[in-house]
Amino acid sequence: MVSEEPVPSVRLPRVPASGYLDVRNTSIAYAGRDGDVVLAIDRVDLSVTQGEFVCLLGPSGCGKTTFLNAVAGFLAISSGQLTLKGKPIERPGPDRAMVFQQPGLLPWRDVLHNVTYGLEMSGRMRRREAKERAGELLELVGLADFARSFPHQLSGGMQQRVNLARALAVEPEILLLDEPFASVDAQTREGLQVELISICNRAKVTALFVTHDIGEAVFLADRIHVFSRRPGRILREVRVRLPKPRDRVRLSPDFFRYVQEVTEVLGSTPAAAAGVVEISKEKGHGNRRS
Repeated sequence: MVSEEPVPSVRLPRVPASGYLDVRNTSIAYAGRDGDVVLAIDRVDLSVTQGEFVCLLGPSGCGKTTFLNAVAGFLAISSGQLTLKGKPIERPGPDRAMVFQQPGLLPWRDVLHNVTYGLEMSGRMRRREAKERAGELLELVGLADFARSFPHQLSGGMQQRVNLARALAVEPEILLLDEPFASVDAQTREGLQVELISICNRAKVTALFVTHDIGEAVFLADRIHVFSRRPGRILREVRVRLPKPRDRVRLSPDFFRYVQEVTEVLGSTPAAAAGVVEISKEKGHGNRRS
């Protein structure tokens, strides 16, 4: 028996293959606690071209993280096709790096040696080369002065930047980010979003970013794939044509038009409504501060 919630039937146009990351009629199911089969992702089609920043947006529990884990190679798909550069994704690989919600830094290692950890484990670089690479990345994320600090001496936002540098150290082609800014305050989150766009551009990586925050998705993405409630199906692709860099777009009329468009796609989903209220409050509060 498959455990799932009813969602509207949505007919989307066939997504053309990009030749890079391609997902074709992909479903993901797993065993639930009571022995039922839980259908997490249902017949998803999407395509990501190299160098894009793509957001997966939807309410909590809709299968976004499950899908990201499949792209990472941590989880097998149940049906369909999931390919990177024409080859099926069957296991983790050095061409993909995951950035989780919690930094997960090693408390006994300083910042520099947290960044070198993946390189040491893979044996891809000698120790001296690994330190040089880590130093370059700490410069990139603005933490060069904290190389000898330990995780407990850093703020949450700084820890997440170390986490990002650690992921970039192995020189992945794709960054897979699972709500990496969910645990930091709103002001820090907005600053990290600006930095993330800049870092991805300079590092020349493709990004697949999971979020349930509508404003975050609109600010970051070149394209947004809006997911339904479980089982996750893509309701719509929204192409975001806001100018870059985006440091000053948050209060622009175009930004709010995109927020409204995505909100209407999500419709009466409780999480979507809550997200719009949160965005409205933050923007209103920001206007009062100015």
